[in-house]
Amino acid sequence: MKTRSEGKPREKEDPMPPAPPAFADEIDRYLSYVELERGLSRNTASSYESDLRQAAHFLSKHGAATWPKVTATQLTAWLHWLSDEKFSPSSQARKLSAVRMLFRHLKKEGARSDDPTELLSGPKLRRKLPQTLSAKDMEKLLASPIGGDAYALRDRAMLELFYSSGLRISELSGLTLQQVDLENGFVRVFGKGSKERVVPLGGRAGEAVAVYLSSGRGRLVKARTGSELFISERGKAISRKTVWVIVKKYALAAGLGKSVKPHLLRHSFATHLLGGGADLRAIQEMLGHASIGTTQIYTAVENSRLLDQHAKHHPRNRAK
Repeated sequence: MKTRSEGKPREKEDPMPPAPPAFADEIDRYLSYVELERGLSRNTASSYESDLRQAAHFLSKHGAATWPKVTATQLTAWLHWLSDEKFSPSSQARKLSAVRMLFRHLKKEGARSDDPTELLSGPKLRRKLPQTLSAKDMEKLLASPIGGDAYALRDRAMLELFYSSGLRISELSGLTLQQVDLENGFVRVFGKGSKERVVPLGGRAGEAVAVYLSSGRGRLVKARTGSELFISERGKAISRKTVWVIVKKYALAAGLGKSVKPHLLRHSFATHLLGGGADLRAIQEMLGHASIGTTQIYTAVENSRLLDQHAKHHPRNRAK
């Protein structure tokens, strides 16, 4: 094991050998369930697998024979070990979440009569407020793609759609022509877990996409081009990495600095809608959040902005 700096949270985890056989079979069955029945992606399932394998190794070394035989005491010792090993609070919380879901599944399937994770408490997380762009900075960014060449038309349409519909970067890069309905003004999106949702397509975004389709995309099409909406110079679907590069390129051109990332457009979409009076439940639906609690973080962003404005401009906040 590599030496780590004392006190520094551990983010990169050491490679883990296969889980003990008695634990591995249950992990495999559970992963098949979450992939097939719940529609989770292979990447998400792989993350669960890594966390469950690690937990299985610790628990097997501390007296547990199988998952159904694990005790709350053994799980508590595992949580203490994660903390002692300097895993970051977010990593600890993620690992505990994976183990919780496995035990809930075991109880549901009748493999256990109880859930030993019910009384466990994970690390307290300080939830960071998402960064956003102001409406003024957003206008600067959207105005950055200049010219009528195919790339400028594509990039303008991409940024407009990104901000107008609040898409994730993977959703944007994976859009097909069939998912965009310009006539009715909406985009059909397949988000996390392949869950489908319909998101409004704003007027300006619709115009930009229409211009790109009529005057730009055809110039990028190659012999093997498919139905992808946004394509690269090779005629293939644009990659997430390329989207990152494009956003940073135009952010610099707009004078916004190097810290602008694609997800800021999604955060800005939600925050600006909320600031304009949109219903939180509607924003949740448009973002594709499974829980309203995830969406509520944007109320904190808006409250923080109001407090900042009050502090700056109210006369009674000025020091004597």
